[in-house]
Amino acid sequence: MNKRDDEERFVLVRYNQLPEAIQKTLEAKQLVETGEADTVQQAVARVELSRSSYYKYRDSIFPFQSLNQSKMVTLVFLLKDQAGVLSNVLSFLAGTGVNILTIHQTIPLQGEASVSMSVDLTNLVSELEDLVDQLRGLKGVQRVSVIGVE
Repeated sequence: MNKRDDEERFVLVRYNQLPEAIQKTLEAKQLVETGEADTVQQAVARVELSRSSYYKYRDSIFPFQSLNQSKMVTLVFLLKDQAGVLSNVLSFLAGTGVNILTIHQTIPLQGEASVSMSVDLTNLVSELEDLVDQLRGLKGVQRVSVIGVE
């Protein structure tokens, strides 16, 4: 398995087996999400975690229950700068029942463009991991990453 595949694989690990920095990141995220801490700075101070550790892990670690119930995901694509590539991605997503909420495309550089999308998965019939694998197989898609789950 190559590094790119590893970036999108998910594993289920017992909480007590996680390194302390990851445990504290989960605790800090919960404090911010529940309003028990007004800022990230307050949350990391309460759990005795550095801000750099928090920002290192926050977009890669989620409570199991939130992934199970999540409906909103942010995807980042690296696409070839060719006519129809983005249109094909959008058509494919529409065909899977995914609702695109926001989309942002950068100006293409060196033949590639970065595109970020926030999507609603409420009507998705497959698993997120399967969707990402299928997106990677589309013509002109260089890379797909999940960077946020709500």
